Amino acid sequence: MDFRKFSSLIMIEQTLFALPFAYLGVLFANGKSIPTWILVTIAFVAARTAGMSFNRIIDANVDAKNPRTKDRLIPRGDVKKSQVWLIALGSSVVLAVASLLLNRLCFYLSFPAIFLLFTYSYFKRFSSSSHFYLGLVEAVAPIGGYIAVTGKFSVVPILLGSAILLWIAGLDIVYAIQDVDFDRKEGLYSFPSVFGEKAALMASEVCYALSICAMIAAGMVTGKSAPYWLALAGTAFIFTYQQKIIKSGEVSLALKKFFKANLYVSPLLLIGALLDVFLQA
Repeated sequence: MDFRKFSSLIMIEQTLFALPFAYLGVLFANGKSIPTWILVTIAFVAARTAGMSFNRIIDANVDAKNPRTKDRLIPRGDVKKSQVWLIALGSSVVLAVASLLLNRLCFYLSFPAIFLLFTYSYFKRFSSSSHFYLGLVEAVAPIGGYIAVTGKFSVVPILLGSAILLWIAGLDIVYAIQDVDFDRKEGLYSFPSVFGEKAALMASEVCYALSICAMIAAGMVTGKSAPYWLALAGTAFIFTYQQKIIKSGEVSLALKKFFKANLYVSPLLLIGALLDVFLQA
């Protein structure tokens, strides 16, 4: 498989978008060791690769029926499931090894993380809570980043994880609006297909608000300085803008603006956290 196909398979742009989640955990733990940053990066990229590969395998038949996803590599026949299985299993091994090199707790937690990555794709077959399950999968990143530095749990990674869980859940609920008709036809339990678009938008708005509250709590507990609070204010502005535009007009156009705005959130938070560490050093 060439790099172009591999990049398309795992949606490498999403890995770059989500990588700051793990870095936030490292920064909140005041992690400054270069080897730790490198191992966290390797572990995160391996986790995302494994998760996307599992998803592409498990959802291959569903993707083939959906007009929006029918051109993905497996349904199109450009790659074989056996190839993707090798990538998924190999990435899982890399995740476990990188976690072991970080510390023992990270290593132990890598196995539940792999379980979450594998099982996420099955959730929408029986529960509309799949969006929150995806949020839980993504929440592992800041929690893992924090534990990579400290080797232990505390309230801080739980708050960071909650912020990411709620943000991603709210984001994914909106994302699912474009597949409402298909999900209902195929018996898939997305939040919009079960409760309707209006309720989905309300749920997304609540998730975003609670995510900001969790970020505020994390900043207060750790005594963050002005750069973090400015970044958080910017994040709150983007969240408000997203919720406004998604209710303002034609769904497909609103979704494009919604997700374009979302691209600025994780870099903004990362820069704020980085500047905070730099100024308090």
